[in-house]
This record gives sequence, structure tokens and C-alpha cells, in this order.
Amino acid sequence: MSKKKVSGFKNKLKALGEYAFLLISLLLLASLYNSYKRMKTASNKVYEVEDRVERLKSENQKLKEEAEVLKSEEYKERELRDKLGLAKEGEAIVVLPEEEVLRKLAPKVKVAEERLPEPNWKKWFYLFGF
Repeated sequence: MSKKKVSGFKNKLKALGEYAFLLISLLLLASLYNSYKRMKTASNKVYEVEDRVERLKSENQKLKEEAEVLKSEEYKERELRDKLGLAKEGEAIVVLPEEEVLRKLAPKVKVAEERLPEPNWKKWFYLFGF
């Protein structure tokens, strides 16, 4: 073979190698970008789940506290008194009528008119009977 053919073949092989290197580099970059996107999405999901877990923990704590209050004797006693109308021995239950009836039965309060006090000369005048 001649040197020109060998030289041309080497040049074509070199160009083909450069294109192959470029193509492989682009494929690697695309794969790296896709991996980054998946990792970012997974990271966001982890943060969302962690936030939800924290909210559920605080809600759970509130519910536990509420359950403790509901189990207490004071709460049971208050519910028995308020909803069932029960009382302890020696206590008297007072049942008031509705608010509208109370307003009708209540005494009317007279509102005093605001006026200026009498001047001193009028007070003296009335005192001496003029």
C-alpha cells in the first residue's frame, strides 16, 4: 500500500475516533444530567415526606394531650354536670330560662340623661326660695 492510502486511512480513523469520543462524551453528559434530575426529585420527595412526618408527629402529640384531658376526672365530672344535669350531694341545680325570657323579666334600667350641672347662682336662688 502506498503511503497516501495509509495516511488517508489513518486520518479517517482519527476523525472517526474523535466523533466516537464526542458521541460517548455527549451520552455520558446526558446520563449524568438524568441522574442529577432523578436525585434532585428524590431529594425533594424526601424533604416533603420528612415535613409530613413532622406535622403528623405534632398532630399526634396534640391528640395524645387531648386524650389525656378527656380521660381526666375533672373532664368527666364537667361533662356529667353540663350535659346530663347531674350534681353532687348537697348541691342545687339552678336552671335559668332562655336569654330572651330573662330580658323580658329583667328590670328596666333608666339611663340618666347627660346634662350640665346647674350654675352656682341658680343653686343659691333655689336655696333662698326665689
